[in-house]
Amino acid sequence: MAQHILIIGTGSVGKRHARNLQSLGCTISCMDPRPERLEEVRAEGVALKSAFIATEEALSGAHSFDGVVVASPPAFHVSQSIAALEMGLPVLLEKPVSPDLKSGRRLHAAARSTAAPPLLLGYTWRWWPPLARVRELISAEAVGKLLSVTFTMSAHLADWHPWERYQDFFMSDKALGGGALLDESHWLDLMLWFFGMPDRLFAKVEKISDLEIETDDNVHMLAIYEAAKLRVGLQLDLYGRPHEKSIQFIGTGGSLIWEPNQIKIGRGMNPDWEVETFDHDRNEMFVGVAEEFLKVLAGETAPSCTIDDGLQVLRLVEAARASSQQERTVAPAP
Repeated sequence: MAQHILIIGTGSVGKRHARNLQSLGCTISCMDPRPERLEEVRAEGVALKSAFIATEEALSGAHSFDGVVVASPPAFHVSQSIAALEMGLPVLLEKPVSPDLKSGRRLHAAARSTAAPPLLLGYTWRWWPPLARVRELISAEAVGKLLSVTFTMSAHLADWHPWERYQDFFMSDKALGGGALLDESHWLDLMLWFFGMPDRLFAKVEKISDLEIETDDNVHMLAIYEAAKLRVGLQLDLYGRPHEKSIQFIGTGGSLIWEPNQIKIGRGMNPDWEVETFDHDRNEMFVGVAEEFLKVLAGETAPSCTIDDGLQVLRLVEAARASSQQERTVAPAP
């Protein structure tokens, strides 16, 4: 029998989950307070069983659902996820867990109670095969002992959703949980996935471009791993063109550079790179998350990205904010 999934929030990523889960054989219902968004889902070929404009209305029929995808703006993640969990429904939660550590801890407590159903957190780059390959190479010390790493994510916000004004996008709204630090916390999660929690960090989190937004559009962070003598830098911005996503690893035996479908390793003075190329479509990582969620629903596996992982990211977010405000190096909160 097909799994019946409720998707809360049918913006860009909610529509993507609806399409993917339908393609995997699921029955789809959606909730969005904007009726035109629900019509957009139908226009993209999703045969909705039910459509709702309020979470309470949707969850009043919780017995008919097998799971819930929470794909709303971050400001609503905690309340909507807790409501679903309290109805006994497993949750696939889009990142980040919440806009702040305090509210994130509320969801952590609810998700970790003994009776709670499982929660899978959608830091989707973990499902990107080339990054899994990078993690293997780093673990095997393919370029020796690492000394420095640089994460770069640079992409102009006006290019993200060309079908709508970027000023109307939740990313522009501080109250909804937009901004580079929160939305691009993918890269903080990857840093934790590769290296664990740093001892200290220094960060600047600010708005420096002429974008018409009230959120941060520029994040520079330096994370310090004392015992490993490793330094990790992150640059996240919402104003760059052309768009760039890359990670550079420099070790005692050479350098490794990841770009979405390419890994390069260089070991000599000259740029003679060993190149490994891939041919993956961006949607594959979202399909990977959806496939794992269905396995979680079937009891075949436990979530590989958990509420604990999301809380670790929020510890870094809070430390970055504190460092920027205080203009000093800080340690992440316990």
